[in-house]
Amino acid sequence: MIGFLRGVLIHKAPPQLVLDVQGVGYEVEAPMTTFYDLPALGQEVRLYTHLIVREDAHILFGFASETERMLFRVLIRVNGVGPKLALTILSGQSVAEFYRSVNDNDVKSLVRLPGVGQKTAERLIIEMRGRLPAADQPVMASAPGSGGASLASPRQEAVTALCALGYKPQDAQRMVQAIATEDKSCEDIIRLALRGAIK
Repeated sequence: MIGFLRGVLIHKAPPQLVLDVQGVGYEVEAPMTTFYDLPALGQEVRLYTHLIVREDAHILFGFASETERMLFRVLIRVNGVGPKLALTILSGQSVAEFYRSVNDNDVKSLVRLPGVGQKTAERLIIEMRGRLPAADQPVMASAPGSGGASLASPRQEAVTALCALGYKPQDAQRMVQAIATEDKSCEDIIRLALRGAIK
């Protein structure tokens, strides 16, 4: 699996861009939320990636932040939501806006997205409720050119990571609250939280 790419941006034509990584050109499909933050052509960019392998194609998807990639991976597990629709959803709403729509049962805002009908919107809310952080909880974000630096605290990153592992947001927050201190890294918090959960 290709976890991320760092290279020179040589072409961008939504939803596709091309990165030159040490002489190899990688074609990557990305949501508009990522395109908005791309630097000028010829500049270096780093994208978190997800590879989908099919009989007729290998498709690489790129994201400005780990949070966007995490949401993409959750979306494509929803019945009836494929990679293209997941990309459309991420292009039409930020991660925080999507979280808010799901947690507030806001079917109308989801139906406004291209390709999302009433039934799909309702399915998204039902299947994703409880699997996402609360709407007012800060999420990780990093600009493509920033080298992946997170704007969230280690505690917030740990909660988001535990949610990605399948824990309910309230359980993840409780687990982190019990052991998080300012001197602990995100990795330390997650490791201790999981140890406590296993005991």
